[in-house]
Formats: sequence, structure tokens, C-alpha cells
Amino acid sequence: MKKNLTFFLIISFSALVLTGCAFVASPVSNGMIYTGVSGPVAATAGDTYSKVGESSCIAVLGIVSAGDASINAAMKKGGITKIHHVDYKSTSILCLFAKFTTIVYGE
Repeated sequence: MKKNLTFFLIISFSALVLTGCAFVASPVSNGMIYTGVSGPVAATAGDTYSKVGESSCIAVLGIVSAGDASINAAMKKGGITKIHHVDYKSTSILCLFAKFTTIVYGE
């Protein structure tokens, strides 16, 4: 009985780790323990910016994902009508939780 339970736990843990993990976009490989990266998305020829807007989405256990991380949502939150540049941040912890944030700078 104990052998069967151990085997079941090993198979279950392997399935959890190898499938359905909460991963985010990253310019490098996602770290299995922690990922925390930022990077550029786009830039325009605008000279200055005074407003910043952010939009995010999250994933939990690779089972539930929610949110709107679109550029349009970030523009609305920041009251931006003219984009200067767009960046992103992504974070993942132990393949259990992931968050992706779009950051829009503009006027």
C-alpha cells in the first residue's frame, strides 16, 4: 500500500511540474523557481511623455488565468491617447503563480 501511494505521489508531482505550469513571456528561459524580467515591446518617435498606464493578467497553477494585459487597456488606465513607448514586466514563482504587465508611456 505504501509503495502504491509513493508511486502515485511521484506521478502526480511530475504531472504538475511538467504540464500546466504558470509561465509568462520572457526573452530568456523561464526559471523553474523564479522569473522576473522586463523588456521593450515598441517605441515611437515621440519626444516626451508624462503619463504611464499599466494593465496586467495573472495565472495560478496554469489552471486559472485572468486579466487584460493589452496595450489598449493600459492606455485607458493611464489616460493616454498618444503612445511614446511600451514595455513589459513578467514574473513567475515556482510555476505556481505568474503575472504579465504591459506598461504604456505617452501623452
